[in-house]
Amino acid sequence: MLFQRKDLTDNTLIDLYKDLLLPRMIEEKMLLLLRQGKISKWFSGIGQEAISVGAAMALQPDEWIMPLHRNLGVFTSRKMPLHKLFMQWQGNREGYSKGRERSFHFGSAEHFICGMISHLGPQLSIADGVALAYKLNKEHKLSLAFTGDGGTSEGDFHEALNTASVWDLPVIFVIENNGYGLSTPVNEQYRCESLVDRAKGYGMQGVRIDGNNVLEVYDTIRGVREYCIRNQRPYLVECMTFRMRGHEESSGTKYVPKQLFEEWGQRDPIKNYEQWLISQKIINEVNVVELRNLFKDQIESELQIAYQAKPMVFDIAEELGDVYARKELRAAKYVQRVAEIPQRKKINNPVETKNEKRFIDAIKEGLHQSMQQHPNLILMGQDIAEYGGAFKMTEGFVEEFGKERVRNTPLCESAIVGTALGLSLEGYKSMVEMQFADFVTAGFNQVVNNLAKIHYRWGQNADVVIRMPTGGGVGAGPFHSQSNEAWFVHTPGLKVVYPSTPEDAKGLLIAAINDPNPVLYFEHKALYRSISGPVPSVYYETPIGQARLVQDGDDISIITYGAGVHWALDYIKNHPRVSIYLLDLRTLLPLDHAAIRQAVHATGKVLVLHEDTMTGGLGGEIAAWIAEHCFDILDAPVVRCAGLDTPVPFNLELEKNFMAYSRLGESIEHLLNY
Repeated sequence: MLFQRKDLTDNTLIDLYKDLLLPRMIEEKMLLLLRQGKISKWFSGIGQEAISVGAAMALQPDEWIMPLHRNLGVFTSRKMPLHKLFMQWQGNREGYSKGRERSFHFGSAEHFICGMISHLGPQLSIADGVALAYKLNKEHKLSLAFTGDGGTSEGDFHEALNTASVWDLPVIFVIENNGYGLSTPVNEQYRCESLVDRAKGYGMQGVRIDGNNVLEVYDTIRGVREYCIRNQRPYLVECMTFRMRGHEESSGTKYVPKQLFEEWGQRDPIKNYEQWLISQKIINEVNVVELRNLFKDQIESELQIAYQAKPMVFDIAEELGDVYARKELRAAKYVQRVAEIPQRKKINNPVETKNEKRFIDAIKEGLHQSMQQHPNLILMGQDIAEYGGAFKMTEGFVEEFGKERVRNTPLCESAIVGTALGLSLEGYKSMVEMQFADFVTAGFNQVVNNLAKIHYRWGQNADVVIRMPTGGGVGAGPFHSQSNEAWFVHTPGLKVVYPSTPEDAKGLLIAAINDPNPVLYFEHKALYRSISGPVPSVYYETPIGQARLVQDGDDISIITYGAGVHWALDYIKNHPRVSIYLLDLRTLLPLDHAAIRQAVHATGKVLVLHEDTMTGGLGGEIAAWIAEHCFDILDAPVVRCAGLDTPVPFNLELEKNFMAYSRLGESIEHLLNY
């Protein structure tokens, strides 16, 4: 192994050695504790330390890194307190995730480390978002994301690299090619000669280096960092290395040929570097022994602190309370990082002048006023810039706010949702427009596993709104007409809103953008130009989590949302003798249970109406809650009226009979006659 010190001082060379040795010694201790049952899981990075340490040391301490399982050297190089790391690995509440996450699935905003999720690939596009924030702020900084050779087979790898290149983002993507993804060898992962060759396909530069040579890693990343910042371009670095232990300890290494261990054992990154330092008389054998003893004592001392942590006590209020970020607790540093954000205007109640507006125009006005209100709000979506979006929602925005803030995206829903999360790490707000709600499936993982869980996992908010043009009734067929809100109502950490009137459409969108949590904002396409109503011209919020009483009544109660409100109003108009209590939920997660209880109490007979299919739809959850909590005030079983349990058909006659409104009258009569 050839080491070249170049311009590095003795102190820097020794610091690199210390940062290499510490994670190795920690790992050796953790493997012992694992066998003793004192920790439950471990993903070993033995043999790969040079990549983590060299990369982390080459960056500035306030540049975000997106590590994975085998990057302990990142955490230790960022000087995270060892006793707190030990508490994390013990599953203690005083670790970095309050006992909610395992091993390395956690982050720390204080140390600019973003916690991974098990799906690996989504980390890459978060780095895109952070780099975009740096670019918008005109900061001379970049982000760095790790992936393994196996992770390069994921679609997220393609999406993240392509987006970074198209948007000219300063990101370093580091591939740790250790020959295996769990047990699958690289010859079953890809057919290109080397993974770095893929850089050419994205129009970016790339380099393949010896990942076991800490000086080569450090010098390469330093040079690449300068290139990325100077040219505002991404870069791909493939680090060749080897994993000396199993994917995780229980998986073993029987699938690996023994000669590979012998070959790579001779290329150990610490042993070789240590011998070189001694040969250059930068350190000696006595220094090595002294440093090992120092680290051994430090590890034991920090472990003793960790052992003194209090036993875990379950607190249901704390668990539920940490699912969402609270507005008043947002860290000031996020706001401070965004240059010259003016004081937020007063949120008004909708009592001032009202103008008649279509549903679509109310949404557009809410988005426009939010862009004026929040200079740190970024809009992203397919065709939303000059074209104005599929439904012309953002028409004219790019001329007023510029292409930095109104961004056309490549066709890659997963990467753009991940980018939105990355922006949030640096204090930005973002709105992602799904061209159709149906297409969110291509970004589903990012929504339900990354956005939704991040605050509960390690206290990081995700200030992201995803607009979801939804619903049928316009003959658009199975892939442009689905009502998929129930998928997300099932996911703790998300908020889900679904307005039915122009006034609420504007107010709920503003509230969603002001909320520091991820909000899915469903807007029914059939209402865009068919529904009009009075809308306050001022900037105001409709509170998330509060239902709206549309009409009082005595005979039955209809609980619904979105287009269902208008179906119910049509029925009421044509059946004036039936007294209907009509509740518009407006927010589906969290539900307004007090308003639901009041609706049950008003009539004792409840019909839950929604466009989504019957099985697994939100109506089942509402009916179950009523049966559990309001059984004593019911005069009849809860009735559900919903879409057929089929995909949404294209033919208008078929679609008409799919829709719940075709069975609404029958359902009401059944309930009235019970």
